[in-house]
Amino acid sequence: MRLSLIALAVAAGMAAAGSAAHAQNYPWCAQYGDGMGGSNCGFTTLAQCQEDVSGIGGFCEQNNTYVPPLAPAPNRAARHHPQKSS
Repeated sequence: MRLSLIALAVAAGMAAAGSAAHAQNYPWCAQYGDGMGGSNCGFTTLAQCQEDVSGIGGFCEQNNTYVPPLAPAPNRAARHHPQKSS
């Protein structure tokens, strides 16, 4: 019984330590073969995708689930307010 509790505690700790997987988010997908084979949506440009399928068969298409990253917030410099002289 004690060994089971230790094993359960170790398994729970390992599960908690793991990080969540994130899907790739790129704008171009390679469809291998005639479209019934595999696919890879890991290309940032159409040229990269076309180079990948060149000679092995397949085609490239835009990733319809692609969401561009949000633009960073503009850097707002502190405004300089001159002090009034007395």
